[in-house]
Amino acid sequence: MTNSTTIPADTAAGISRRAALLIGGAGTAVALVGCSTGPATTGDAATTDQSGDPKSGTGGSTEVAKLADIPVGGSVEAFLNGKPILVSQPTAGKVVAFSAVCTHRGCFVRPVGKEFDCPCHGSKFDAMTGEVLGGPAPSPLVAVPVAVTGDSVTAT
Repeated sequence: MTNSTTIPADTAAGISRRAALLIGGAGTAVALVGCSTGPATTGDAATTDQSGDPKSGTGGSTEVAKLADIPVGGSVEAFLNGKPILVSQPTAGKVVAFSAVCTHRGCFVRPVGKEFDCPCHGSKFDAMTGEVLGGPAPSPLVAVPVAVTGDSVTAT
């Protein structure tokens, strides 16, 4: 014997279509907010102003990181004019930087050991050269000109 009930076409388990649409819309909004994480920053007060943007130095250069915060052979995430960049120190005192935007579909790549990895489609880039190591990315990361100025890394 089966238990069968008829539910009116405009309701499902007591919820009207309007309520279902509102709940679904709210759930979608929450999911989108949860998925929209921006790249991490170095975020210390020495390199950013109150809005989180990099402080400008003199002569048209902008401090993007402190040299001491970048491990030799490693990288850090930073911002230049509100755009994410990655700054690496291949050898002591030598720095290079790249746009953190993957050349495949525009996702933000992250430093992982001695490479930058794209979480979207798996592209991998050399952290010291920006060259493609694997994945669907068609070209290297765009280089960002940087220099060491005292204990700071600056971009022009």
